[in-house]
Amino acid sequence: MQSNKNRRKQRLILLSFAVSIVLTVIKFFAYYITASNAVLSDALESIINVIGSGFAFYSIRLAAQPKDHNHPYGHGKIEFFSAGFEGALISIAAIFIGYGAIVRLLNPVELEALGTGSVLIVATLVVNLLLGQFLVREGKQLNSMALEADGKHLLSDSLSSGLLLLSLLLVWASGEVWIDSVASLVFAGVIGYNGIRIVRGAAARLMDEQDAEVVEALLTTLNNNRKPYWVDVHNLRVQQYGPDLHLDCHLTWPFYWDLKKVHEHVGEFERILKADYEGEMEIFVHSDPCLPACCPFCPLTNCPERAHAFEQLIPWKLANVSQNQKLHTNQHLGSL
Repeated sequence: MQSNKNRRKQRLILLSFAVSIVLTVIKFFAYYITASNAVLSDALESIINVIGSGFAFYSIRLAAQPKDHNHPYGHGKIEFFSAGFEGALISIAAIFIGYGAIVRLLNPVELEALGTGSVLIVATLVVNLLLGQFLVREGKQLNSMALEADGKHLLSDSLSSGLLLLSLLLVWASGEVWIDSVASLVFAGVIGYNGIRIVRGAAARLMDEQDAEVVEALLTTLNNNRKPYWVDVHNLRVQQYGPDLHLDCHLTWPFYWDLKKVHEHVGEFERILKADYEGEMEIFVHSDPCLPACCPFCPLTNCPERAHAFEQLIPWKLANVSQNQKLHTNQHLGSL
């Protein structure tokens, strides 16, 4: 059964898909009445909006499917592929737009109905700006890269429409039609840059590049709720599967605790982490026994096996918890 978040993501991407179709029709009509190459470039780029939103809808539906024996970590990574696909389409569109601009620059054509065309472009700019901001905000709240990428694409489209509008006004004021083609070239550069950025971000997620903000938020939760019997956390790794997280770590406990007690407190550790995360989180904890060298940094009071007096509490930071070594090593202490 799909969650309310998944249903909301699907409704939002369907809204983007429908709006993109309407705006694409408006832009092609604006091109029809103006014969502006810059307007055509904007219209062609809007086709990418439609294709990207359609693929994003498919990816969000697939990402909502439960885990199965073929996909033990779920289907969430399809959202990263969707974002990369949309970014690649944007980059390809930039190449074609740039080529068309050069051809038109060498063979200029008189423009018509610039006033009506400008009004239509203003309308599409406002809609894309508002919808793009809304989708980016919702994408961050719902941990959906596909939704966020679609919103960023619309924001890029609104910026491009602004450049386009400026070029139409300059052509209307000066009568110099070459401005239209130059604006189209600038337009191609802007959307090409944004397309590459989207592809780069999607590739990073597909390759399990850790999101520093997500890890820092998890570490803040751990440090704020730190228990004295959590002797040490290390070898922490976080992977993102769409809106879901998979977390691995080694957690050091008092060596004299029995297995039942360790198991109970592992559950407590997991509940604390999950309580501060809005999406789904899967946690695998490898339990380690403490060593005498941990004593100077272990705040557990009334420990019957303490070998050394407590000296200081080492805060858990990305630089030390990501290492596959306990915090008592000299290597870690030298960096704190």
